[in-house]
Amino acid sequence: MTKVWAHRGASGYAPENTLPAIELALEQGADAVEIDVQLTRDDAVVVIHDETLERTTDGNGWVADHSLDDLRRLDASCGDDRFAGTRIPTLEEVLDATGDTTVNIELKNSRMRYKGMEERVLAIVAERRAESRVVLSSFNHYSLRHLMHLGTTLPLGALHSDTLFQPWKYAAKLGATALHPPLRATRRKLIDGCHALGLPVHVWTVNEPEEIRHMARIGADAVITNYPNLAKSIIG
Repeated sequence: MTKVWAHRGASGYAPENTLPAIELALEQGADAVEIDVQLTRDDAVVVIHDETLERTTDGNGWVADHSLDDLRRLDASCGDDRFAGTRIPTLEEVLDATGDTTVNIELKNSRMRYKGMEERVLAIVAERRAESRVVLSSFNHYSLRHLMHLGTTLPLGALHSDTLFQPWKYAAKLGATALHPPLRATRRKLIDGCHALGLPVHVWTVNEPEEIRHMARIGADAVITNYPNLAKSIIG
């Protein structure tokens, strides 16, 4: 059965990567929540997609140039007046808010090479005793290798955005435990190749009804979607 993962929470209805979006995703029956993390100037792990603040908050500049206290003062409502006053959450807050639900933590460390991000994320997951329900993913495959070198046993998802030649072989050789391909690059051959090597396939970002149906038909293990209620109504 194809699972439904809420992309940045139920981001089609509430500000992405915020507690309201995550809480709504849980209410809508999402099987997992996908979030993005960055590091602050004082090495706190915050949940926000962009390396800069302008698109989703009323702040300016790089996340990495601000302290956690600085970021806590910002409005992260993405300009939606219904959610005015919403704050950027920490990874700890998200893990606490999600109960027993699986959380896919995407390390956003491709554009900004955050020193020590992997160690900080692993430490927080351990502190919250969330190892049994966390998946780590990144477009930065050096980061995935570093996680392996640190000895993590958490599932590791290799994200990619381009159409690759036999990506299942690459992911297996890398040591990833799952492939996270974009919708446009996902075909039955890719899914079958991954499954033959024991790799689940979690596809992003799948929002249209026919796309959701098609991914379920060809055997995707999860669709990562902005509309978890829609996907649940289609997949069941």
